[in-house]
Amino acid sequence: MRPNILLVTADQWRGDCLSAAGHGLVKTPNIDSLAQEGVLFRRHYAGAAPCSPARASIYTGLYQMNHRVCRNGSPLDARFDTIALAARRAGYDPTLFGYTDVSPDPRRHDPQDPHLKSYEGVLPGFTTGQLLLEDDRQWLSWLQERRGGTRPSRDIHFTGSRPGQTAPAYTADETPTAFLVHRFLSWRQEQTAPWFAHISFLRPHPPFSVPEPFNRLYDPAATARPLRHATLEEEMAVHPLLALFLPLLPQSAFLHGAEGKVKDWNEADIALLRATYYGMISEVDAQFGRILQALKAAGDWDDTVIIFTSDHAEMLGDHWMFGKGGFHDGSYHIPLVIRDPAERGGKTVDAFTSAADLMPTLIERMGVSARNHQDGRSLRPFLAGRAPQGWRDHAFFEFDFRDVVSNRIEEAMGLQSAQCNMAVIRDHDFKYVHFPALPPLLFDLAADPGELTNVAEDPAYLAIRLRYAEKLLALRAEHLDQTLAFSELTPEGPVSRPRHER
Repeated sequence: MRPNILLVTADQWRGDCLSAAGHGLVKTPNIDSLAQEGVLFRRHYAGAAPCSPARASIYTGLYQMNHRVCRNGSPLDARFDTIALAARRAGYDPTLFGYTDVSPDPRRHDPQDPHLKSYEGVLPGFTTGQLLLEDDRQWLSWLQERRGGTRPSRDIHFTGSRPGQTAPAYTADETPTAFLVHRFLSWRQEQTAPWFAHISFLRPHPPFSVPEPFNRLYDPAATARPLRHATLEEEMAVHPLLALFLPLLPQSAFLHGAEGKVKDWNEADIALLRATYYGMISEVDAQFGRILQALKAAGDWDDTVIIFTSDHAEMLGDHWMFGKGGFHDGSYHIPLVIRDPAERGGKTVDAFTSAADLMPTLIERMGVSARNHQDGRSLRPFLAGRAPQGWRDHAFFEFDFRDVVSNRIEEAMGLQSAQCNMAVIRDHDFKYVHFPALPPLLFDLAADPGELTNVAEDPAYLAIRLRYAEKLLALRAEHLDQTLAFSELTPEGPVSRPRHER
C-alpha cells in the first residue's frame, strides 16, 4: 500500500536552530521527537536563495545552474518535472497548504493572463487546499471569520518602531501557522485514500513578530552576539558585493512599520530580534506538534512519510546582514528531518546533503521515475542506515543577484546580467566562492569557521584556491543537463542507458 506523504517546509529557518541539533537556547520538542523516530541530517543545504530559486531546487531536484530560476519572479521552465507531477503519476492528488512561489512559464500563457503578474504561483501538479500568500490576505480573511467585525490589515503585525516593543494584535491560536494547520487537519479528515500534502509555513520568515507566550519565551540577553566584523566598513571590505548590498538593507523588510536601515540596529536590537525569531520557531514547532498528534490519533502515524525542512536560512545579524543571499552558511544551512515508518529511526547523518536530494528521495519512495535529469540523489540509503557509495564530500549552492527589470545591480557593478551570479563549494576544510566577473573568495574554515577572512589572494593559499576552483569546474561539468545525453538512436532503435550512480 502506498504511504501518505507529508512534506513540510518552514520559510527562512536556520539549520542550527533545532534543539535536536544542539542549539543552546532554542527548544523544538516536536521536531526533536520526529528526529528521534526518523533521521536528522546535520549538514543539509539549500540549493539557492531567495525563496523561488530555493524552492525550485526542492521541487525539481535540480541545481540552479539547470533549473535557472534566478530570483523571485524568474519563471520555472515548463519542461521540467516536479515533485507534484511525479506524485500524480504515482496515483496521488498532491495538495498544497500555503505557497510554492513558482512563477509560471510565460510561453504557456497569454500575455494578459493574471498568472503572469505575480511570482507567487502554484507549482504545476498541485491541487490547492489552502493558499497563503506573503501579503497574508487569506489569513486575514480567516481572522475576520473567527472574530467578526472589520477585516484586519497587515498592521496587525506591528510591534513598535523598534524591535520587541509589544506583541502583535493576534493570539497564539490565530497565527498564520495555526491557520494552515487548521486547514490541513480539516482536509486530512476528508481523505479516503493515501494522500500527499505539502504544508508550506510562512514563518519564521519576517515580519519578525510572534504573540504571547512565544514573544517572551527567550531572553534577549541569553542570545549569542552576532558573528561579524567589528565595523560595517570592515565587513564591506571583504568583497565588492557586500559593499553594495549591506548599506542598503531596509529594516522594513524584517520589522513591520520600521524605518531606517539594518546597519543602524545596535546589538541590543539584534538580540531582541533574535529572541523574537527563536520565539517564531517555537511557535511553528508547537503547531507542528498538533499535526503529529492528529496523525497519531487518526491512526495515520505508521502509514505516513514526513519530511520537515526549510527553503533557505536567515543571517539574523551575522556579518551585518539580515535575510538571505550572498555566500555565508547562515543563508543556506537549513534543517532536514525525515521520518519513514518503513525504516528504523533515531539516526543522524553528518554527510553533506542538498535540497536537490528531496525530489529523488520522494520519487523513489513513490515508485516512479523523474522525466528529466536530476542533480540530487536519493537519501533513502541514509534512512536505512547506510551511506550511499560515492556520496559527495561537499555542499554546493548558488546565488544570482541580477535585476533584469531595473538593471540597478548591473549598472552599479558594471556587469552584464549573466555575470551577476556566484557558485559556492564548501567542505569541512574550505569554502570557495566563484564569480564570473568579480574577485573570488576563499575561507579557511578550520582556522576561520566564522568566514571572516578572505584568503583568496594570500600566496600561501594559491594552490588550495586552484584546487577548489578545479573542483567546482568539475562539479558544474558533471551536472550539465543529462536528460537525453544517455540516449542514442541506433539502427535497432533508441538505446537509453540509465543514469549511473555517482
